[in-house]
Amino acid sequence: MKRSAADVIREYGPYEGVDQVGGVTYDGERIWFAAGDTLKSIDPESGAASRSLEVAAHAGTAFDGKHLFQIAENQIRKIDPSTGRVLATTPAPSTGAVLRTIESNRFVTGVSWVDGELWHATWEEDRSDLRRIDPETGAVLETLDMPAGIGVSGLESDGGERFFCGGGRSAKIRVVRRPKRSSKSR
Repeated sequence: MKRSAADVIREYGPYEGVDQVGGVTYDGERIWFAAGDTLKSIDPESGAASRSLEVAAHAGTAFDGKHLFQIAENQIRKIDPSTGRVLATTPAPSTGAVLRTIESNRFVTGVSWVDGELWHATWEEDRSDLRRIDPETGAVLETLDMPAGIGVSGLESDGGERFFCGGGRSAKIRVVRRPKRSSKSR
């Protein structure tokens, strides 16, 4: 397993009125994050706040190419990002069948899939890291250690070289450079 320090290339926030950043996602234009009673977005180039949707947003946030999905208490809400309207709700945990479980020896705080790579964030006590894992076996292939005292409360890729990492109670979002790989190592 390869282990190295995370290359934190940018930091956004803290944002006014945000006590905590929960889940994080990216819609191709904006970074969206769970901020308690609102789902907020920022411009990834300037870091400026751009939108705020009045919807409970406590943890996991995802984007499927058209809709936002947000965990709030015991529900997953499907949200229209242009209006903020909740289109559907699903119980969390869902009653759907578990297809597979991948074990982790740390508390997982975010998951992202990019270029055939499965990454997840962890946060326990005062330590966080990003881990690339084998999607078949769950073996940790690579670990990026976050600087001491910086937690990761959500994880998303921009589909390229950046990971967006929620910063929990710091009310910040950090950008970590995704390691480049040769085609041989994929």
